Amino acid sequence: MIKWNRHLSIRQMLLAGMLFLFSMPVSSQQIVEPASPGFDVVNVDIPHGKIDTISYYSETVGTIRKAIAYTPPGYTKNKKYPVLYLLHGIGGDEREWLNGGKPQVILDNLYAAGKLVPMIVVMPNGRAMKDDRAIGNVMSKDKIDAFSTFEKDLLNDLIPFVEKKFRTHKDPEHRAIAGLSMGGGQSLNFGLGNLQKFAWVGGFSSAPNTRVPQDLVPDPAKAKEMLKLLFISCGASDNLIIYSKRTHDYLIQNQVPHIYFIEPGFHDFKVWKNGLYMFSQMLFKPVDTASF
Repeated sequence: MIKWNRHLSIRQMLLAGMLFLFSMPVSSQQIVEPASPGFDVVNVDIPHGKIDTISYYSETVGTIRKAIAYTPPGYTKNKKYPVLYLLHGIGGDEREWLNGGKPQVILDNLYAAGKLVPMIVVMPNGRAMKDDRAIGNVMSKDKIDAFSTFEKDLLNDLIPFVEKKFRTHKDPEHRAIAGLSMGGGQSLNFGLGNLQKFAWVGGFSSAPNTRVPQDLVPDPAKAKEMLKLLFISCGASDNLIIYSKRTHDYLIQNQVPHIYFIEPGFHDFKVWKNGLYMFSQMLFKPVDTASF
């Protein structure tokens, strides 16, 4: 078992950003820097991954549900892949990342630069109800409750479907979850609440649905043992930063290694795209965040 130690590093970023890192020393790796201009611009001269809509039957909801799947350039059924489940916010659906975040472009460019482990990315609809469209009052109780119900849909319906449809590894070390805003809260709740399923967890600008830290990480020793990476990021001017910070403070107090990345910005895709850019590069390989 890897022995975890904690390191703190603070540096100015851009005009007013700060980076806080708590991590374990592991084998050396290229430092993961925040995104540079052009990271989300289409490059026609490189190989591209494939975007598909997949449909699965949800016993949890009692209907057929849809998700978006990105398979990396060169995807083949002759090998197994790890999977990242990438979740949207309260006003979005399975297409929110595609519409606002260009994840396929970001990932294509990172693959071309040799910075990613090949992985499948699944973007589901995190509103687990029969009419899961982002219409009407997205803050209504039934819609809010549906975001909690999605935990059961994800674990019992979507993940088994993905692991049957695609050639994937089926252990927590090859399964990651991350999301933005409401999806960031879901990712922390579901990932940290199911460490037997996810060893890689990321929350970008996590929303008020994030469980209080004592419920989120009730057993810090278990989290230290089972997590490979816990990544929390937010914009410095985001009013929701209090939810990320209270989690961060609790993790420090209980010496749970994690990355806490605060950058100039608000509650928007500028921050979330950078979160994906950084988080994805660290997935499924040793991470030396102490070298930041």
